[in-house]
Amino acid sequence: MDELMIKVENVAKEYRLGAIGGTTLRDELQRRRAKRKHLEDPTKKIGAKDVNIGERFMALNGVSFEVKKGEAVGIIGHNGAGKSTLLKLITRITAPTSGDIYLNGRVASMLEVGTGFHPELTGRENVYLNGAILGMTKKEIDAKMEDIIEFSEVRQFIDTPVKRYSSGMYVKLAFSVAAHLDSEIMIMDEVLAVGDMAFQNKCIQKMREVADSGRTILYVSHNMATVRSLCDRCIVLNHGQIQYDGDVNTAIGIYMNAGDNAEKIYYGPSDLVRGNHCTLQQKLHSVEILESNTNRFFYGEPIKIRIGWECRECNQELFLKVFFTNTARGIVGGGFLGKLEYADGMN
Repeated sequence: MDELMIKVENVAKEYRLGAIGGTTLRDELQRRRAKRKHLEDPTKKIGAKDVNIGERFMALNGVSFEVKKGEAVGIIGHNGAGKSTLLKLITRITAPTSGDIYLNGRVASMLEVGTGFHPELTGRENVYLNGAILGMTKKEIDAKMEDIIEFSEVRQFIDTPVKRYSSGMYVKLAFSVAAHLDSEIMIMDEVLAVGDMAFQNKCIQKMREVADSGRTILYVSHNMATVRSLCDRCIVLNHGQIQYDGDVNTAIGIYMNAGDNAEKIYYGPSDLVRGNHCTLQQKLHSVEILESNTNRFFYGEPIKIRIGWECRECNQELFLKVFFTNTARGIVGGGFLGKLEYADGMN
């Protein structure tokens, strides 16, 4: 289990903005001719500006980490942090500007939905195509074909050209191929974003089994629930550099800007609903989170709080309801907790 599978050593990737555009060879020759004569670029779009041309952008800058056999490592970060660029370097789609990347084994990569699929080929033919690209023989693919089709849930359409597949069917078949082929390293970039919830859970379980069998997983996603369910370790990228590498929950907390900056104690100045048999209002005056330095928690994590409230001259038992919301302010849990205990009209 200590065998090294991936080693990224001081890797940097630099892009020159505007240096190479989406133009033809003829356009490029016209552009160079106009530049020599100090004329306006003939290929420039109306209203476009040249402010970025010649600027350099470091997509990655000095990234170093190692991944051992059997590890499931999550890579998270904001859009533009360098996640997809890093995976493209590891899969050798593009080369780093500087630094070295060492791989110990074959790589099965899914950087986009249906990557490597030919739209005119059927699902079955694309399975053979992907297997051949990964270095497998026809005999090896034949042995796994039924398992791939069964897992993908697209048996009825397996001999239909994939150009007629929905995005969900694409991702199901693509993931099934990657999960069953004999590669030592699996690399996935947001591949579960399209599948339905049941298939996502099925994929997470399958990836967990793959990792337990000794294969290595690199997983990029903005879905923190799947990262937390699958990964043993997490890397946070920020502006092309590693901000954190370690515990999954800590990494997610950093990504979500949680941590020491979160307030520990909240005060509720608003009065609660007035009771039918109370002469004075019941008032919530404090809520304190105990044994934690953050106000954000994850599913399954225990939360211990102390609630301060007051109610004078109440002659009826009081009951408490508590609800929890996510970052989108949707209710994710809570409900009726039971009777409140108080003494001398105050607690």
